[in-house]
Amino acid sequence: GTETFNKLALSVGLLFLWPMGTGMIKSIVNVFGAKQFHPLLQSSLIESYYVSFYMCINVGSLIGGFCAPILAQRNVTYAYAVCVIMLGAGLVSFLLGTPRYVQSKPSGTLFSANKGILGRDVKAGGMVTIFRICILILPFAITYSQMATTFIVQGTVMRKAYGVLDAASMNNADALSVLTFGYSIGAVLYPALAKRGIRIPTTTKFAIGSAFGALAMMWALMVDRMIHAEYAATGQPVSVLWQAGSYTLIGIGEIFCISTAYEAAFSAAPPEKKVLASAVNLFSYGGIPNVLCIFLYNVCSPWFQNSRGTTEISRLEDYATAHVGKYFELLLVICLLGVVVNLLPPVRDYVANAETAAAEAFKTPMMHKRPVQNKGELAAAGDDEESSLLTIDRHRAYLKYGTEPVLLKQGSMHANPFQGDKKRAGKHMKKAMVSRLYQTTTKQPKKLVPPSTAVLSRQDSL
Repeated sequence: GTETFNKLALSVGLLFLWPMGTGMIKSIVNVFGAKQFHPLLQSSLIESYYVSFYMCINVGSLIGGFCAPILAQRNVTYAYAVCVIMLGAGLVSFLLGTPRYVQSKPSGTLFSANKGILGRDVKAGGMVTIFRICILILPFAITYSQMATTFIVQGTVMRKAYGVLDAASMNNADALSVLTFGYSIGAVLYPALAKRGIRIPTTTKFAIGSAFGALAMMWALMVDRMIHAEYAATGQPVSVLWQAGSYTLIGIGEIFCISTAYEAAFSAAPPEKKVLASAVNLFSYGGIPNVLCIFLYNVCSPWFQNSRGTTEISRLEDYATAHVGKYFELLLVICLLGVVVNLLPPVRDYVANAETAAAEAFKTPMMHKRPVQNKGELAAAGDDEESSLLTIDRHRAYLKYGTEPVLLKQGSMHANPFQGDKKRAGKHMKKAMVSRLYQTTTKQPKKLVPPSTAVLSRQDSL
């Protein structure tokens, strides 16, 4: 008999299973990877990590973009089967690395009214702040969403390149752009700046990414003018390769906006809510922009109408009578607005303060402990952790003659505290100091000496 496609299974998979699985793994895996680094001493490595993480996502996108359509033309089942096999291989690979992972025990509560990341009690915890930070890339995210909508509409009326590359295939130009420029930015630019003590502020990265989004809209607008001009002159379509510029510029913007948003959500979140913050970030750049794009399309629908008054513009002659270029002009203005907002000093200071306050919430071992003198102090001494920023005064002696710990190999850090002191050059930091800093040894608590005994001992010594 005639085979029929199970639409119910497709609906359940696409509308329930796929969003649930994507939301869970995307919000967890990036945070787990970032927690392999020290949030303060290796902050520059976290910055490069998120670029690499986003590049890896696009490796799969690039391979799938070429292989899946070819397999689907032969057998759809085979195309989906390959995806399932690759997901299984990824899971096995992840499990094999378990002995090498840094794994911290869960702490805190998720939905209780704990102190927010700004150091005061707030009902929403730190998620309101995370949401405010993440929506700063909303203008770019709106343009990013055009790759699956308006860019496809524009590409359908353009001529295939080499007879095989169509509008859908041009999405691979975005993945290639992310891989190429992601390596240049994450492996070359950021480390070079870190060596010079320079770190680009989060909002500045957002502004740079939004600027590239604006350039992408300008390129799309130029292609739209080319389509109209060529059709008016010869009645022929232009090559779809002209769209590569838009996809490439969007890819560069993704490195500065989306990968940085992952990093900002991790850095500005309280220690016990980093996964929730990652989910908020995913919703901010993946969910809200799609809803806004639907709203914008309905409001601007007259621009997508042909001479017959319908929105069917998949043919060149119909597209030539529409005004899609006006929609690109609107998106250009939205992106430029994003650039301006992210460059405002109050916005920059708000994000910087949120990241600093989150760093204060991170706990590190105390470098030194003074003897406990009474029962009140004995109860307070039970907590062997304090704010990481409060330890800077003690830690400053360790970093006084150097810059910061340098990662020589995974799991091993070394710094020369006497780097800048010629008189003390060649001396080594005491082993006890390293032990206290990184908790490499377990120190037995000192016995309490009654005050009277201490006085007598002093008298005896006299």
